[in-house]
Amino acid sequence: MAENANIILQLFHQQFAEEPQLFFSPGRMNLIGEHIDYNDGFVLPAAINKGIWIAIAPNQSNLIHCIAADINDSLIVDVDNITKQQGWKNYILGVLHVLQQEHKNIQGFHCVFGGNLPHGAGLSSSAAIEAGFLFALNHIFSLQLNLLQMALLAQQAEHSYPGVQCGIMDMYANLFGKKEHAILLDCVSLQHKWVPLLLSQYEIVLINSAVHHSLASGEYNKRRAECKEGLNVLSAVPGYGNSFRNITPQMVKQQQALLPEIIYKRCLYVVEEMERVQLAADYLQQNNIAAFGSLLYETHHGLQHLYEVSCPEIDYLVQQAKQQKAVIGARLMGGGFGGTVICIIEKQAAQNIVQEIVNNYRQKFNIQAEAYFVQPASGTHWVPINAE
Repeated sequence: MAENANIILQLFHQQFAEEPQLFFSPGRMNLIGEHIDYNDGFVLPAAINKGIWIAIAPNQSNLIHCIAADINDSLIVDVDNITKQQGWKNYILGVLHVLQQEHKNIQGFHCVFGGNLPHGAGLSSSAAIEAGFLFALNHIFSLQLNLLQMALLAQQAEHSYPGVQCGIMDMYANLFGKKEHAILLDCVSLQHKWVPLLLSQYEIVLINSAVHHSLASGEYNKRRAECKEGLNVLSAVPGYGNSFRNITPQMVKQQQALLPEIIYKRCLYVVEEMERVQLAADYLQQNNIAAFGSLLYETHHGLQHLYEVSCPEIDYLVQQAKQQKAVIGARLMGGGFGGTVICIIEKQAAQNIVQEIVNNYRQKFNIQAEAYFVQPASGTHWVPINAE
């Protein structure tokens, strides 16, 4: 069992008398399909082999006591008095709030959680907490929720107390992840198919810029509103329908005169990214990794110039990656304004290239980036405590 898991269990036993159950809730990477989960798009995420461990047990009372091991902070609240608080606590409180709205019987519990998933790096640490806690509470209190119900409730939880109008992708990837596969998710029907992600000669490396963003700061919700404004204009054009799914890049270009420049750029990015996701899934099925990688560079160009959610630090990391022949694709991943760059790098060159990129970045910005070598992994699951 992972060292992080043992630390979480030890802390639980130091603090509480009950015998806990243990769960692992992964972070996620999104290969391609950025900012289109809330625009009726398809996305191509995968759960990763980094995440949080949750040790949890009912305590036969009305008191909830959760310890966030990584930051040495705790949440203590009465199950009958769930109200909004600050910071990470709202992720758990939001889950409790939506479960109570669904008339699910939650009692008191003790919990310790933590792991190796950095906050603010675009790896969906918030979804890992929300979906992970939903999965754990579903298990220990026999709430009879299926995976899709949990994904939707986790999304509602993020909409509630944290106040971020996120799409479904992060929660869905967290719960439906499968080893050595990506998830081609239809964000309208909420159906998916697994696409093989067998990058035998390549490494997926996530480089955390250490420039942190807060989605709740408003830019995320602003982009969502801009897309809605553009779709309202386009859907009034005969034959365009009422979804970006029905609209091609050529159709957007034909109506450029109808749209304010910023709105035009947002809409063009969305429909071009939708086409790239379908191409990406096809390339993975064919194991054409080079063609797949080139799409990542195209997506970054769109995020930088059309959707305008990048920043100088991220652009520099992508530029550095692009100068290396062994890096076949790189782009901003996550909400934007900092966060993480996903790179696909030839395996034999990966360590040296990543070190060079990180060193150059430090020299230019005086910021220490972190690099994570990740693999597509299983979604949130129960972990046997006696596992070796």
